[in-house]
Amino acid sequence: MLETGNKAPEFTLQDQEGREVSLKDFRGKKVVLYFYSKDNTAGCTKQACAFAEHYPDFTEKNAVVIGISKDTVASHKKFAEKYGLPFILLSDTQLEAVQAYDVWKEKNMYGKKVMGVVRTTYLIDENGMIEKAFTKVKPAENAGQMLESMAGA
Repeated sequence: MLETGNKAPEFTLQDQEGREVSLKDFRGKKVVLYFYSKDNTAGCTKQACAFAEHYPDFTEKNAVVIGISKDTVASHKKFAEKYGLPFILLSDTQLEAVQAYDVWKEKNMYGKKVMGVVRTTYLIDENGMIEKAFTKVKPAENAGQMLESMAGA
């Protein structure tokens, strides 16, 4: 996991509409950048829906929400449409951002060791610096946790 105070690694990935999105596009705003393992799974859906529910609170705080997983653009589009997700989902099929943000780790799935995305959320400040980093977040609580951390920031 990257540390607070580090410069957030730059990336350019495609969103659910196939448009290129770069971290630098959001200078001057706070960025809630969350990494999740897979569209349409129970935990990831809970997490995305909680961010959607609180989305107006984030925009009120001059923040954008960006979710990143290794799913395809088409998968993200279906996921966003199915749940009415108002924020950006980025496709990282080559694991560029996933690895740059150090969230690709060995996990234990049903007794087997596998590599996968460890659910992690970063708060990036208006200048592109990591303000806060949260690992092993609880899907249903992550959006609220991020709002609280922004209140104290």
